Order: sequence, then C-alpha cells, then structure tokens
Amino acid sequence: MIGFGAAFAANPLIAILRGLTPIDAEPVADILIEAGFRIIEVPLNSPQPLVSIEKIAKRHGHHAIVGAGTVLTSKEVGAVANAGGKIIISPNLNVDVGRAALDRNLFWCPGVMSPTEAFTALEMNATLLKFFPAELLSPSAIAAMRAVLPKTANIAVVGGILPQSISDYTAVGVNGFGLGSALYKPDYSLEEIGNRARAFVEAVGVNN
Repeated sequence: MIGFGAAFAANPLIAILRGLTPIDAEPVADILIEAGFRIIEVPLNSPQPLVSIEKIAKRHGHHAIVGAGTVLTSKEVGAVANAGGKIIISPNLNVDVGRAALDRNLFWCPGVMSPTEAFTALEMNATLLKFFPAELLSPSAIAAMRAVLPKTANIAVVGGILPQSISDYTAVGVNGFGLGSALYKPDYSLEEIGNRARAFVEAVGVNN
C-alpha cells in the first residue's frame, strides 16, 4: 500500500472525478493511472460514489490513494472508509470530519481560505491544505499565506486550474493541484481524458 507522502511526491495532481458513475469508474481510473496520477477523488455528490470508490480502490489501491471529496459529515467519513477509501477531502474546514478521518488513520485534506483556517487544520494534523476555491485566491494571495505557514506544510489549490496556470502557483510555493472539469467530465471520452491527463502531467513536470 502506498502512503500519501509517496503518492504526492510521485505526482502532486489530484483527479476530481465529479459525476463519475460506477460503470465508468475502472476505465477512467485506468487511464489516469496510466498517465501517472496517484491520487483519485470521487466526490460524494456523484452517482453511487461509494461503489465507484470501492471499485477503484480494489483495482488500484496498492499503488494509488483513492478516496472521496465533498465529505461533509463524520458519518460520511465512516462510509468512505468502509468502501476502502483512504483520503477524505472536503470543501471546508470541519473539525468533526477531521477527527473522524484521523481516528480512522485516513488522510485528511480540508478546504481552507485563510491563515486562521490553515493553522487550525495544521494543528489538527491535516495531511494537506486544500486552498479552495482558487478562483478567489490569486498566486499573490497564496504567496502571502505561504510566507507564514510552516515550510513543511503541503498545500494544494483547487478550482479552475488549467495546465497553463500551474507554473504561476508553483512559483509561490504551491505543492499540488486538484483538477476538476479541466481534467474530467462524465461526457468526456476516454481518449480525451487521457489527453487532458497527460497535458497536466507534462505541465507539472512529472516523469512517468
């Protein structure tokens, strides 16, 4: 089983598969894994997300981190864990969700927008700070917060990220990126998903 640190170091891109259906879970995951992705998130507002998580985890869980996004309650944390998910990603900072995730030895990635939220999450041993939505947080805003955060803190930006915008954020100390509709939509073909995945991998400078 791969740990978060190894997966994030191998490829700091997080695939956000909102709208994924169980029938497409394995084919889409296969394409992403082949392109070099090592962290896959199925948001819980997708159709039958726990089924998709279970399928992907069984198929790729030994060399990738698979889990859920849009996790809003501690009850949902338990359901994700029971499905084989290893990572809990939320749009907000919810301490109950964080405690539930950490109690189950899951990786917890809360959404934050301010230094107060970021430090609260770090004090709770969050695995990764998810700065969201990135559309409201320019690289200069991230740079200001990065200046006061511990150098060891892993941060990712999520929301509207494109291959051409990655360099602006890496220049100010962003470690990773959550990729939504620019990477995946349910109506994208597998070929298109593969092409988009490879473009992001190239932009972030990952060597497969």
